[in-house]
Amino acid sequence: MAMTAKVRKAVFPAAGLGTRFLPATKAQPKEMLPLVDKPIIQYGVEEAVASGIDNIIIVTGRGKNAIEDHFDVSVELETFLEARKKSDLLEEIRRISNLIQVSYVRQGEALGLGHAVLVTRELVGPEPFAVVLADDVVDAAPPGLAQMVEVFNRVQGPVLAVERVPWDAVSSYGIVDIESETDGIYKVRDLVEKPKRADAPSNLAIIGRYILTPDIFEELAITAEDRTGEIQLTNGIRRLLQKRPIHAYEIKGVRHDTGNKLGYLKAVVYFALKREDLAGPFADYLRTLKL
Repeated sequence: MAMTAKVRKAVFPAAGLGTRFLPATKAQPKEMLPLVDKPIIQYGVEEAVASGIDNIIIVTGRGKNAIEDHFDVSVELETFLEARKKSDLLEEIRRISNLIQVSYVRQGEALGLGHAVLVTRELVGPEPFAVVLADDVVDAAPPGLAQMVEVFNRVQGPVLAVERVPWDAVSSYGIVDIESETDGIYKVRDLVEKPKRADAPSNLAIIGRYILTPDIFEELAITAEDRTGEIQLTNGIRRLLQKRPIHAYEIKGVRHDTGNKLGYLKAVVYFALKREDLAGPFADYLRTLKL
């Protein structure tokens, strides 16, 4: 398949229940938890937009209305801010809704990441697309997705973001087996979902950024459920690997895994310390802590 199409769309799976953050996520989506003053998912959406991708497809489920409201126009709030002459805040919230074309599709049951991608088939159509797992917040220049799109344009095929993780952590990730490496781009021989340390072919772990081609949908449609009853994206990509080359790339930047409490707290501190209005007083406060 000739890959001349531009990557214009990004899929954000956001139908998970967020059980690691209960009770905070009982009534609000995990993706809406704030990192300083922006919800987690907005960081990923802004990364996509900064990478030239402004057509956003969000996979939601029950209780995720707050995500839709966040990216929608809020006439009442805008009118209130306008009347109070709060122009900076007004510009900020208008920017959110003006950034993107956003579509939503429901994942009726939590049947895994592969299934979440599969339900976007009609909205994505016959073109390459990005998948962004909002839990992984990537601070990079140029943006992480922009780096991956550049690699996609070079290799003309699917690209997986990878990161070297400690060997004792490989069992928590999908791990890639590498055939060769050229200019920091790895050719993938195989993928292994959450291997034991002794069985892991490398410590290059797949993280939450993918550029995929539309033929992945055919493979996901016939990918068997795993022992937990879910369709894993890694298994669908593994099937696709039998038909076309797949590459992996280490994004140059800093990744925070906000899907667990410690990673989330580290991300809050990291982004607070990057803020001119907060960095000094916050750092002073942290230095005073004697717990």
